[in-house]
Amino acid sequence: MHLSAHNWMRPEPLEHSLQRLSKLGYTSLELAGEPAWYPIEETRELLKKYNIRCWGTVTLQYGTRDLTSADAGERRATVQYMKDVVALSAALGGEITTIVPGRVGKTVATASAEDEWRWVVASLREVAAFAQEKQIRIGIEPLNRFETHFLNRADQALALADEVGLGCGIAFDPFHLALEECDILAAMRACGGRIVDFHVADHIRLAAGEGSFDWSRLTQTLAETGYDGGLAVECMPPIDRTPVGRFGAAQLETRPLDVPEGQLQFIVDHGSAVLSDEYYTQLLKTSAATMRKFI
Repeated sequence: MHLSAHNWMRPEPLEHSLQRLSKLGYTSLELAGEPAWYPIEETRELLKKYNIRCWGTVTLQYGTRDLTSADAGERRATVQYMKDVVALSAALGGEITTIVPGRVGKTVATASAEDEWRWVVASLREVAAFAQEKQIRIGIEPLNRFETHFLNRADQALALADEVGLGCGIAFDPFHLALEECDILAAMRACGGRIVDFHVADHIRLAAGEGSFDWSRLTQTLAETGYDGGLAVECMPPIDRTPVGRFGAAQLETRPLDVPEGQLQFIVDHGSAVLSDEYYTQLLKTSAATMRKFI
């Protein structure tokens, strides 16, 4: 296993992200699923410059990106978007793409359970077939019930992956699954060799080591499944707006940022604001110090 990180949590130039990760001892990056932001040759050169490899990509499901949508046009556009995210991973030498089927923040169904399942299976088969051609492994990620009504547990994700076929696997995120599984270690064992990607944040989505997760047991169980990929840090703590908080205003970015509206809304939905450079760096530093012991 190796130390990796996402980059969707803080909008900033890719070079700044890579410089930080290199200094903190990370070896790979799971890129935000926005292909237009990453010209292939320029991105390859930056990755090479900072000796960071592309572990893969992750879909950012906001706006009309939603395989559970009752609108067939939105589903078709989402399939194409997911293919583009897979193609980005492949072009940069990545190995995986993590996929969330529905729009994040959509917690109420807009169609019957049967229709949603049928639409998602058909759509993901098309994406997974494309991924096989590109030699990219697909991992379906279940999220907690407060972020999606569709796919909240590991057994649900396994059932979907089984029906999709084509080598489809699971992206395992303890933050989400700790809210939904009676026994998170048993859920991990049930996934076995199907785990394609592993996301890292503590039970309160702070840095690894700042919550109650037993990372020794989690990583030992993960290793027992045969997993040997990235431990992809994905911290997104809540902003404390009360006088009792440890961070408060120090958590917040006060400098002006040019952030696309959709991306900003995605970040706000997860953490309520853009994190300051200093605070975000500390989260990655703490996570690296915690997880490095288990690599």
